[in-house]
Amino acid sequence: MTSKLVASTLRHHLSKSTRLFCRQPFSTAAVAESEYHEDSAGITMKGVKISGRPLYLDVQATSPVDPRVLDAMLPFYISRYGNPHSRTHFYGWESDNAVEHARAQVASLIGASPKEIVFTSGATESNNISIKGVLHFYKDKKKHVITTQTEHKCVLDSCRYLQQEGFDVTYLPVESDGLVNLEKLRAAIRPDTGLVSVMAVNNEIGVVQPVEEIGKICKEFNVPFHTDAAQALGKIPIDVEKWNVSLMSLSGHKVYGPKGVGALYMRRRPRIRVEPQMNGGGQERGIRSGTVPTPLVVGMGAACEVSLKEMEYDEKRISALQERLLNGIREKLDGVVVNGSMDRRYAGNLNLSFAYVEGESLLMGLKEVAVSSGSACTSASLEPSYVLRALGVEEDMAHTSIRFGIGRFTTEAEIDRAIELTVNQVEKLREMSPLYEMVKEGIDISKIQWAQH
Repeated sequence: MTSKLVASTLRHHLSKSTRLFCRQPFSTAAVAESEYHEDSAGITMKGVKISGRPLYLDVQATSPVDPRVLDAMLPFYISRYGNPHSRTHFYGWESDNAVEHARAQVASLIGASPKEIVFTSGATESNNISIKGVLHFYKDKKKHVITTQTEHKCVLDSCRYLQQEGFDVTYLPVESDGLVNLEKLRAAIRPDTGLVSVMAVNNEIGVVQPVEEIGKICKEFNVPFHTDAAQALGKIPIDVEKWNVSLMSLSGHKVYGPKGVGALYMRRRPRIRVEPQMNGGGQERGIRSGTVPTPLVVGMGAACEVSLKEMEYDEKRISALQERLLNGIREKLDGVVVNGSMDRRYAGNLNLSFAYVEGESLLMGLKEVAVSSGSACTSASLEPSYVLRALGVEEDMAHTSIRFGIGRFTTEAEIDRAIELTVNQVEKLREMSPLYEMVKEGIDISKIQWAQH
């Protein structure tokens, strides 16, 4: 009860102070950077004016914190603020107990032992520890890594870093549905292969890789298997024993928990070893030094517990909303393509391409819907998504892709409004498209030889 009262008070003061900061920035630099203005006519930010806060359909980028998670976190900001590594007094003991309870909550969601969970700052750090840490530890015997072309950027960049150090990396192509070919994976394994890293659920297109089958292949060849499960945690059932993973990267803010916290699952039997990527006080069994942020860890633990209880309900509800969104758009528009497999897909991620539409104009036209054109980590680039290009999607269609992220708090009304706004904007842009006019007249534009000027 106390935490709920404190939460209500905090929300009130935070909302009030946020408005104050927005209207009275500390410096002219802050004014230039924020470019924020709110009045009765609407909101203006970064030169874009909208009538109010947009609908949020970008859950793959980040999810809102579940209120139940916030309630669990607040006491550790206000009254239970001890350092969990302080062993000499009550404040440290209660924080340490809270961290260990959170460790058990995370472990329960993936079928692991709490002793196999290491807390980190997020999935990016977990991926770096897994890929660099394993290869550095076994560098005398293992010089080869296998991954896919559609992995998250932090995995691909970690692999490129290893290449600069002299390691070999095989980047497996994927099929047109976004799934890895298991026979190509099997053929790529070498005696000196030290790690196979394949993402469980793709962050851009939502396809669910056959991780259990990949795990069996890795076990057959006695090769450690790492999976980035940031987009899978709390959304699809995970069992580290069935998947036969040696390492698994997890994120708090993708599962309705706080930003700034993640976890790394590390198998104990057979034991996987890594070289720490950070030096310090030796916390988290020496694998990840630094003070464990108790409120964030408690939040991630609570988020995992809520997800364990509500995953089945969430999945049914989100699947129905995805079907409503896809059918609603396709009933009114032609030339709509779903990117990635529809059979092996997490329902909350719907990546669509719209033919005969200029992608950047479509995204800017949808300013009342918070969606993205791909990963939040690479969306600043105007280049077409490397994930879609790996699927063989043509450049023009890759440029017009929109990722709709549906989550626990998405409503039917929001889906219906998103359909309306998307259809209106696509129709508006196609009216200005000479290519679409030619297609409607029955002209096969793929056979046109365009003149060079």
